[in-house]
Amino acid sequence: MIIIGSMKKIISLLLVLLSLSAFSQEIELSNRAEIGIITCGPGTNELFTAFGHSAIRVKDPLQGIDIIYNYGTFDFNQPNFYGNFAKGNTLYFLGTSDTGRFIRAYNYEKRWIKEQVLDLQPEDVQKVFDFLQNNALPKNRDYLYNYFFDNCSTRLYDLVNEILGQKLAPISPFLSDPLSHRELMQLYLSNQPWGDFGIDLGLGSPIDRKATSKEYLFLPENIFIYFDNLKIEENGITRPIVKQTKVILPESKIIPKRPFFTPLLFFSVVGLLIILLTLKNINNRKRSKWLDFTLFFTTGIVGLILLMIWLFTNHISAKNNFNVLWAFAPNLFVSFFLLKTTFPKWIKKYNFLLLILLILVIVLWLLKVQVYSIAVLPILLFLGFRYYYLCFKA
Repeated sequence: MIIIGSMKKIISLLLVLLSLSAFSQEIELSNRAEIGIITCGPGTNELFTAFGHSAIRVKDPLQGIDIIYNYGTFDFNQPNFYGNFAKGNTLYFLGTSDTGRFIRAYNYEKRWIKEQVLDLQPEDVQKVFDFLQNNALPKNRDYLYNYFFDNCSTRLYDLVNEILGQKLAPISPFLSDPLSHRELMQLYLSNQPWGDFGIDLGLGSPIDRKATSKEYLFLPENIFIYFDNLKIEENGITRPIVKQTKVILPESKIIPKRPFFTPLLFFSVVGLLIILLTLKNINNRKRSKWLDFTLFFTTGIVGLILLMIWLFTNHISAKNNFNVLWAFAPNLFVSFFLLKTTFPKWIKKYNFLLLILLILVIVLWLLKVQVYSIAVLPILLFLGFRYYYLCFKA
């Protein structure tokens, strides 16, 4: 019995050692292995799916390998996730999944998938696979996510250029009609008006400069266009890098409806009510203290949040956000003085300053230093009307 027990332990140990040895060895792909760039269509339900998604596929039918490598993976349970997210230090990682499971998830969401199969030599396919395998290791997989400059799409550009850079013919497919990052995002937000408003509110003037051709690649569909135009040079011959484009899931025929209750409609209705109430205050010579407190407190809170994101986080795109000129943080402090029946004399001068800031917002808008949401227009109108009342009529 002792001998049998010892033999079992030895066999178990050998099996463990063999499995560790096999795991540590690099997998050698067959000459039928392929690399595919995966582009997924926009979702219609959640804002974070509105811009689509990119991934990369490794398929080797002889080895039984069919894996999706996904740089757009994050974990809500990672330590201090929400704190890091608020500070702009969100960690994403390279995740892997079975291709079938990946496709089923997008089919459930009614989102299309296209694959661009790359025309690569077997040794280059192996290099891409080895790079991905190494990058997917727990010690290597994490990276500091940046929506515009380092995301699931830009990582595919970086990967291919790192491995094949010397063979690639330089291209700039997006320079004929350059758009800003904000304009590029708005192409996908026609059915997400509140998300569009939130983005315009939270992100500042850095996203209003014209994007370079490379900077277009933060959007998955632009990565698709990039690879569709990309050519590879080998042995004096130039050929398209994409040898075949497959439609894995077709586009859905369902056309999402734009919500009726948009920010523009909401703030227009609110603005009309505020202007009517202000006219009533002028006629009755009686000020609505609760209205002034609400306006100043709300704009002060919004301004304080925007200012904190600008000054105290690493959200680069939230810097120089001139929404803080109408959402003016000091209004939070001033709001409590407006609860008094008779407010201090300096309040009139303060409101004159606020009127000047509103004019400055319009000037910055016209000069396209920062492009604001169209829903800001009624906000400027009703704030200006109320500030004028407090400055000259109250």
